[in-house]
Amino acid sequence: MPDGELPFAKVVESGVRIEAHLQPGAKRSGFSGLYGERVKIAVMSPPVDGKANEAAVAFLAKSLKRPRSMVELVSGATSRHKVFLVRSDDPDAVMKKLKELV
Repeated sequence: MPDGELPFAKVVESGVRIEAHLQPGAKRSGFSGLYGERVKIAVMSPPVDGKANEAAVAFLAKSLKRPRSMVELVSGATSRHKVFLVRSDDPDAVMKKLKELV
């Protein structure tokens, strides 16, 4: 991937939009590389009653050093393909942190 470019993340008006492929029930939570044009996120929580979604939101918030309230699942509640919005006044800082993590 070219320097400065993340195929799964895009700066939008209110922050950064992240397209992800979720792997629930993993042995440990973390970024697991790319899955096509999406970032793969593994979480330990099972895909039951929204627990994996909540775990993914909490994982992103912690990883990006953002308050939990600033990370939102905007689509894909019942799918492995998720779209998250990380609200930020400084989306470039969020993109920089993502580049370090993935």
